[in-house]
Amino acid sequence: MPRYQIGSLRKIMRAEGLTWVLRYYATRSDGKRVERTTAIGLVKDIGPSPADASREVDRQKLRETINQLQPFQGTPRTFGQLCQDYIENELRIDQSESARPKAFPTVETYERHLIKRIIPRWGRLAPLAVESRDVEGWFRELRKGNAQKKVKPLADPTIDKIRRIMSLVFKHGQRCNFLPRQQEGNPMNWVSQRTTSDYRAVVMTPKQAFEVLLNTPEPRRTLTLSDAATALRVSELLGLMWMDLDFEGLVIYVRRAYVWGRFKEPKSKASKAPVPMHPLLAGFLLAWRERTKYAKESDYVFPSVKLRGKKPLSASIMVQKYLRPAAISAGVIAPNWKGRFGFHNFRHSLATALVKLKVDPKTVQGVLRHEDFGTTMELYAQSDMESMRDAQGKFLEQLMGDRIHLLTERVQ
Repeated sequence: MPRYQIGSLRKIMRAEGLTWVLRYYATRSDGKRVERTTAIGLVKDIGPSPADASREVDRQKLRETINQLQPFQGTPRTFGQLCQDYIENELRIDQSESARPKAFPTVETYERHLIKRIIPRWGRLAPLAVESRDVEGWFRELRKGNAQKKVKPLADPTIDKIRRIMSLVFKHGQRCNFLPRQQEGNPMNWVSQRTTSDYRAVVMTPKQAFEVLLNTPEPRRTLTLSDAATALRVSELLGLMWMDLDFEGLVIYVRRAYVWGRFKEPKSKASKAPVPMHPLLAGFLLAWRERTKYAKESDYVFPSVKLRGKKPLSASIMVQKYLRPAAISAGVIAPNWKGRFGFHNFRHSLATALVKLKVDPKTVQGVLRHEDFGTTMELYAQSDMESMRDAQGKFLEQLMGDRIHLLTERVQ
């Protein structure tokens, strides 16, 4: 019988900020005992002391959860054991050899939801004892949150992701012949959940974006300008080396992305497409290359001086220390605003600006490097009130022209 673990606590920097994590040991399917970690929450939300983190671990019942994630023999008899089998054989494998490869952030997200939320709630039940109606009730609780227990409400897209993860666990059980392969082998087939989000990205005008640049120090200013002009994802910008910039051909080659402290392949095939580099932008990048002491072809364009250029800058730290304060100074967001704001807002802003400039939609798709044209138009081409009012005015001019007085006379 495996010894009961209490785990150990550590602070690490993640994309969301400084985070408490619980370290523990698990036995893989090949019998090897390896160290694992699971995120507890942000230090700013939980507290700075280990005692604060330990209380949060107890509140989330994480110690009970990690002790459920121990080896078992034969067919999984609980949903928790089925989740463990899914984690070991679908997530903690070499994704390049998987028939259904998942990106590193996806693996991290799936495992976090399984360990923090799904297994504590459903792990002790037999897999087919999970009822669709009970799951929908749980989703309603997640949507409301719990202020007394300091549990934040979850947005519908996040809850839908939890639904999809649970469904994948059941499908894994069916594929491995642990569960019936008929419809009744996956209770999630009958779980309904909304997928719409009330999130609306903050879109900056070119004037506002320029003010943000003025309030951002180097090298973050050149990085932010590059983000604003190219619509590159910040992970792709951080992954750039000088060898990826062709100053003669005025092209940027996207060969890697830096996500959560690791390098990975770009998001999609379209993401690997060469990116144009206007001479004006090239001038700023060359000026930065002359100032940085990491200017060799194999050096990162935006390196961490603290780490002696061995790794790029941290996106989360840049947002917290520089980008958000610059946006507040520029009047883009209010000082007490709690919503999301980061480098991705420049992608939204560039797309919206290009649409207002009447740039061909396919060109906008090419700039954003989207595989799906619908993604470009639905997510990024956000019309503002002024644009909609202008469009309305053009229609009214066509409708009435110089005959508006006829309607006025009828009213009188």
